[in-house]
Amino acid sequence: MRNHLWMSVAPIAALALGACSPKAEQKADNALNDTGAAVSGALNSTGNAIDNAQQALTTTPTGQEFADAAAKSDAFEIEAAKLATTNAQSPQVKEFAGMMVAAHTESTAKIKAAAKAASPAITPNATLTKDQAEDLAELKTLKGAEFDKEYIDGQVDAHEDALDLMRKYAADGTVASLKQAAGEIAPVVEKHLSSAKALDKD
Repeated sequence: MRNHLWMSVAPIAALALGACSPKAEQKADNALNDTGAAVSGALNSTGNAIDNAQQALTTTPTGQEFADAAAKSDAFEIEAAKLATTNAQSPQVKEFAGMMVAAHTESTAKIKAAAKAASPAITPNATLTKDQAEDLAELKTLKGAEFDKEYIDGQVDAHEDALDLMRKYAADGTVASLKQAAGEIAPVVEKHLSSAKALDKD
């Protein structure tokens, strides 16, 4: 990127230099240097912003942050699945929802036990995020085929996020009990994601 920007500036400056006096040439040189510095500074700022964003995406959560995120994910999955048992039209979607209630009730218990075993003990916060609450509120307004589509689309997204969380903490987590739980839960989440994607194609 720097080369492209620099090449666009240099020919213009060279033309100006050819038609100027030595004094003007010096000014042009200074202007060219200033322009180069400005471009370089802008690129560095942009690069730093990108680096910071990437770092935020790849930073391993603390034990408390992981436990909270897992608890919120389970709570959302259970509530959304309960809605599906009444609002869904497809028998396959209802079957999937039943599996979600059972599986996420189990993973909730696993996370709670692992959090309790931590030193010091951790208490997961299962309060839904604003986005989760809004998604759930929207699902409550839908029924039949429209509900099926919105629910399954959301399940694909939610399980992709949950799988990233579990894999990340299983690999780099610092609380041993939670790290073990994440490693045990990740393959289950991966299976759920595959099932959701299969339903999303129907």
